Amino acid sequence: MRDLKHLIYYENLLLEANNELVRQAKSEGKLALGYTCSFMPEVLLDLPGCFSVRLRAPRSSTPDMATYYMSNRTCLYGRSLMERALEGGFNFLDAEMATETCTVTCRFQEHMQMMNIIDNPNFFCDFCDIPFKKNENSVDHYRKQLQAHVLDNLQSHYGVDISDEAIMAAIEEHNELCRVITEIGSYRKLEKPTITGFEFALCQLVSLCCPKYLILPYLKETLEDLKTREPDAKVPYRCKVVLAGSENDDPYFTKLIEDCGALVVADRHCYGSLPGREEIIVREGQKPLDAIVRHTLQHEMCPRFMEQDTMRQRKQYLIDLYHEYHADGIIVEQMKFCEYWSYERMINSLVIPRDYGIPVCSIEKEYVNAATGQLRTRFQAFVESIEIKKIQGGAKA
Repeated sequence: MRDLKHLIYYENLLLEANNELVRQAKSEGKLALGYTCSFMPEVLLDLPGCFSVRLRAPRSSTPDMATYYMSNRTCLYGRSLMERALEGGFNFLDAEMATETCTVTCRFQEHMQMMNIIDNPNFFCDFCDIPFKKNENSVDHYRKQLQAHVLDNLQSHYGVDISDEAIMAAIEEHNELCRVITEIGSYRKLEKPTITGFEFALCQLVSLCCPKYLILPYLKETLEDLKTREPDAKVPYRCKVVLAGSENDDPYFTKLIEDCGALVVADRHCYGSLPGREEIIVREGQKPLDAIVRHTLQHEMCPRFMEQDTMRQRKQYLIDLYHEYHADGIIVEQMKFCEYWSYERMINSLVIPRDYGIPVCSIEKEYVNAATGQLRTRFQAFVESIEIKKIQGGAKA
């Protein structure tokens, strides 16, 4: 297939957190608001005069300084973020909107709050307490947390407009981006997909890590280019897979899977679009903040929700993606020391093949993928096992 517009530009933007578009927005006087988890609604960080940045630590190596503060028995994602902060890589931030979700990112953000790491005299970090259930009490608690720790803080610290009109404007911009990303991703459903998982990962990641008003025109051009893109006459992959799991902001991990012959057609992980790029619907008479709260709790598929019905919903959602995107198998990855996904990965690895007959490859990985040889062997073996099942199925038929 011919190259898509702006893909190399997207790659370059993802090489650092303080990328070219972030610097441009800062030069225009915008406030850079960092966050690490989808439980912090990015739309609230894109209010007029602000832009959201989902934090990453690209090109990380061994996080020696962070390990001193956080120990070597915590996930490398949190430690790598801490290392980048200690290096000065997040000094562009005006605030960090933290969430009481996974333990290690909480510890990283607590250090940002307490250690005066960020070289910005106006910088602040505040936490929202996130509910573990999806009932009406949870909705009420979540709404109050976002109001007190996000909206009120932004208004008192920086004079940000937090009116319903301002929130509605942010929702409209957010929904426009969601429509573009969703349409780009829909080309993965084709019998012969005209976008690879690696290419889509670049589009999704820049939509999280760059100011939306600046990246949206580029993404629209990529979408227009995609509409006339033709698939290769001979497909360069041997099977299609859904990639599910914990934190995964490395597009080259997806590329590694695809280099082994498995096209990644759906991204159901923390930095993915499934879920995450659904439009926010504000019903008549509904407050926009209430719509955001209900939307987030409704669509969130994090394994920190441990009620039986929500666990079954997550399993069914993954199975639905498998069928909707015409996949041949599922790869479930988990960041080492990730508590929530360690349980989820184990359950998926056992239940899905047993109850649905779907092949599952279970992977534990690091934030820095040094053991690419071992991963490559696992993925190649998984692809071959899928091919064998197809041959056996054809023979039985």
